[in-house]
Formats: sequence, structure tokens, C-alpha cells
Amino acid sequence: MGLLGGFLVTIRQMGKKNRLTRLYAKDEGGKRDKPVRLHGRHQLNRYEDGMEKCIGCELCAGVCPARCIYVRGKDNPPDAPVSPGERYGFVYEINYLRCIHCDLCVEACPTEAITETKLFEFSFLNRADAIYTRDELLVGDDGLPQRMPWEDWTDFDAVAPHASGWVRATAASGDASYQGRVGWSGELGFGVKAPEEGDAAGTPVQMIDNEPDAGTGTETDAREVGH
Repeated sequence: MGLLGGFLVTIRQMGKKNRLTRLYAKDEGGKRDKPVRLHGRHQLNRYEDGMEKCIGCELCAGVCPARCIYVRGKDNPPDAPVSPGERYGFVYEINYLRCIHCDLCVEACPTEAITETKLFEFSFLNRADAIYTRDELLVGDDGLPQRMPWEDWTDFDAVAPHASGWVRATAASGDASYQGRVGWSGELGFGVKAPEEGDAAGTPVQMIDNEPDAGTGTETDAREVGH
């Protein structure tokens, strides 16, 4: 085609009509809507009574493929416990220079302490700011995430219904039969989460006949399918 031919291909793409790239936050319609399952910046949640959910078990740090989480647990002070358990997350740090937002930490957490918000517009002026500490990750007294100076919360109202973060849709074992079950513990400022959109409010329970078997004379147990 030659050098001139290559320039002609580029020139044909010029002009608003042929433009394929949308200017971020400036074109008509503004930013795209954030998906419900968007993985953004983490937060540490608290129960409705203000107690912290993190028990310092370090499972999130152990499952992290990027090794970006550092946790150290400490025994709860008897006179002023921080969490309902025996221990709490005394040290909790996430290095966002390493984090890949895979959400495995959320899946691994046994107390639903860590979730991911929809915030993804944040950058740092130095490496120290990229390491979020427990004090920065812990939600405030209203249950909402704290806002750092380098984070863009301009569209926070649009994502407020999901501000408590992305949570797993299935049980920790990955059993799909847990979808739609209201099993998430209440959170400060938000109460008990409803099932995900599109999921039923509850899963039917199928009982196994517990009448004596005519052939063996034994009795079967009643169980809930999916448990």
C-alpha cells in the first residue's frame, strides 16, 4: 500500500462520526454504569452494634495470589473487646501496587469482614499511600468507607446502595444452591443484605422421607437439599 496509503487509512477514521474511542467522563452520557459485581478498593466491615468483623485469622492473606495482604491478629482485651471473637485484626494492610482485585480474599473470609467497594478511581503520589492500613480500610461509624484524598468519590451517590461492597454470591464451598439465600450477617449502616438481583428470595427445601423403609426397617433422616 505504501506510506501514503497508510496515512489515508488513518485520515478516514478522523471526525466525530467515525470516532471509535469515547472520551472518559466527557462524552454524552458520561461514565459507564458500574457493574454490580465490580471489584474495587477494599473495606473492612463492622457488625450493626459497631463490633469489627475481622478476627485476624489471616485466611485472606494466605489465599491472596499476589501476596498483597498482611494481617496480624491479637487477643481481644477483656474489658474492651474489638470483635465478638477471641481475636481481632490488630494489623491489616493491603498493598495496592500488587493487588489484582481477584476477590479471593472476600471468598475466603469466614466472618464476611472484607469486601470490595465499587471505587476504582484512585491513584497515589508516593508508594506509602498505596499501602492501606487497618485504620484506612475500616468503615466509619455510619458504615460507609472512609475517603482518602487521592480517591474520586464524585459519583458515590450513584453507587450508594452497594456501598458496603461486593460480596460472594455462593457459599464458601462454591455450592450454587446457596444462591439467593439471605445468610450474610448484618452490617453497620446497611443491615442485612438482600439476595442478588435476579435470585429468588429463598431456596425451596426438599425433605427426604423419614418414614421407616418397608424393606429394611430403617429410618432415613430429613435433610435440606443443598446444605
